[in-house]
Amino acid sequence: MLSLAICENESAKFWLNALNELKNRGVKDVMIICADGLAGIKEAITAAFPKTDCQRCMVRNTLKYVASKDMKSFATDLRTIYNAASEDEGQKARARVVEKWTAKYPNSMKRWIENWDVVVPIFKFSKDVRKIIYTTNAIESLNSSYRKLNRQAYGEMCIMYEGRLPD
Repeated sequence: MLSLAICENESAKFWLNALNELKNRGVKDVMIICADGLAGIKEAITAAFPKTDCQRCMVRNTLKYVASKDMKSFATDLRTIYNAASEDEGQKARARVVEKWTAKYPNSMKRWIENWDVVVPIFKFSKDVRKIIYTTNAIESLNSSYRKLNRQAYGEMCIMYEGRLPD
């Protein structure tokens, strides 16, 4: 089932309504939801689909506080966490990254320690599946295109349901 939900302002309440709408349309369960750090989103997901794992996009949220000169090296180091073979290996990679970057970016590294519970779900999946989960680039690109279209023709909204594209 494919659905596109559009709102003026993103909020946990909006997402709870969107998730409940999916539930009402017949979705029984969701294995994993990848989301950003929106306040209350994890609680909204749990309220609608209690068995769902919540995976947070930590890289983007971490990189926004990193100086451009360190961005490439920092991102490469973060990838070692997501590319680890297991949760245990991921924790070891995280420890190395935290040790290397805490002096320069203490708040960014603190987030990785405090929010480890929303990184861990990725380790349940194979590397091929992880690559899809790890990045939301395709979704962000689609959202960007819709925002651009919406700005150009205010009031017109494209909505896709159940895998069919509008004519």
